[in-house]
Amino acid sequence: VQLQAYGGGLVQAGGSLRLSCAASGRTFSSYNMGWFRQAPGEERDFVAAIFRSGGSTYYADSVKGRFTISRDNAKNTVYLQMNSLKPEDTAVYYCAADRHLLITTKASDYDYWGQGTQVTVSS
Repeated sequence: VQLQAYGGGLVQAGGSLRLSCAASGRTFSSYNMGWFRQAPGEERDFVAAIFRSGGSTYYADSVKGRFTISRDNAKNTVYLQMNSLKPEDTAVYYCAADRHLLITTKASDYDYWGQGTQVTVSS
């Protein structure tokens, strides 16, 4: 599966952005999907994940209550709604697809990655 992330940009602290990740292929609904982010000089960190059916979600503590992950299997797309953005949310955001049975937060478990989209939050 090929992934294309978009929707990043520059936003002021307290603002919102919605990231989208479009997937190619007919098997999108068989993958758990995740969002990760990577700031300069930092490791790639888990942000959120959603089960293949959309029935379960999981969030990093740093974004819980502010970010919402969702998916539309009919459109082969996963979303990340980001509200109350903070300067520390600044990073390149990546979407990823995983074939494991259960949701995983480990980047190394994910099989396919999108190219990343830059999110910059100004103070």
